[in-house]
Amino acid sequence: MGKKMKLGLHTYTLHLWGLGQNWGVVADPRPKEMSLIELMDKAVEWGLDGLHITGCDLETKDDERLAQVKSAAQAHNLYLEYNFSRDEEFDPRLTDRIEDGIRIAQKLGADLAKLSLDIRRPRPLYGSCFHPTVMKQLCTVYDEVKAALPLVDQTGIRLALENHTETFADEILWLIDKINHPLVGACVDTVNSMGVLENPETAVNKLAPYAFCNHFCDHKLDRDQFGIRFHGVALGDGDIDCFKVYKTICELSPTDRITFEIEWDIGEDSLAVAREKEMDACIRSIKYAREMLRIGM
Repeated sequence: MGKKMKLGLHTYTLHLWGLGQNWGVVADPRPKEMSLIELMDKAVEWGLDGLHITGCDLETKDDERLAQVKSAAQAHNLYLEYNFSRDEEFDPRLTDRIEDGIRIAQKLGADLAKLSLDIRRPRPLYGSCFHPTVMKQLCTVYDEVKAALPLVDQTGIRLALENHTETFADEILWLIDKINHPLVGACVDTVNSMGVLENPETAVNKLAPYAFCNHFCDHKLDRDQFGIRFHGVALGDGDIDCFKVYKTICELSPTDRITFEIEWDIGEDSLAVAREKEMDACIRSIKYAREMLRIGM
């Protein structure tokens, strides 16, 4: 498919191990099952090229800790990308001011900072693209990013705006167009658009040409007598056409990295059982990415 792609892991893939987010929050404090440095050891064992990390993984954001993580990543020969949010609804450890997120990325030795916009949408979700309530929030994001552009220029950190679970692809494109800066682009998540009832392939096709990074996910849509729901699965086990989406990203996106992510649910399993299933899904996804999609081959 043309250029050779690197393979990285979004730490949320192992969120039941205490990584990514939504683990050990104030409402439910508990120790991590795996530290970020231990994950780096695993990443080397698995043959990965890099990690997409969050404030939850960092534990603290002081200069000493950021320097420690940067040094460990360099020792493991792993690239880092920093994932942060404007106003994370469920895990405030992911929330940073845009300037702070850029500075953290720089101190980590990352070349990219990924931003979730955390738009609060009115109901109904469907058909609400560019709703006036949403536009007010997008204009605030515009002002905040514009104010941060001198720091973007100073650091050279690329800022990627994600089509998170509450944002339409066209809204991300509108922001990128209005900001009009070569270091401000997109992060395309291959499943998030379903959160606003947008076709995921449509979102990928729209965002890929502007996408500095990605969250390469697969989800399965289940139907029963009460309705439908989608949930995270290992790559290749769901309803996303991974081959087609990968081809689109390879051909249209300026990135040379695929960051896979699994959004594993506990379901009816115990936490211990779900944790092992999540790890198995992670390892199977790496195998699928290498052997089936031929990422990095």
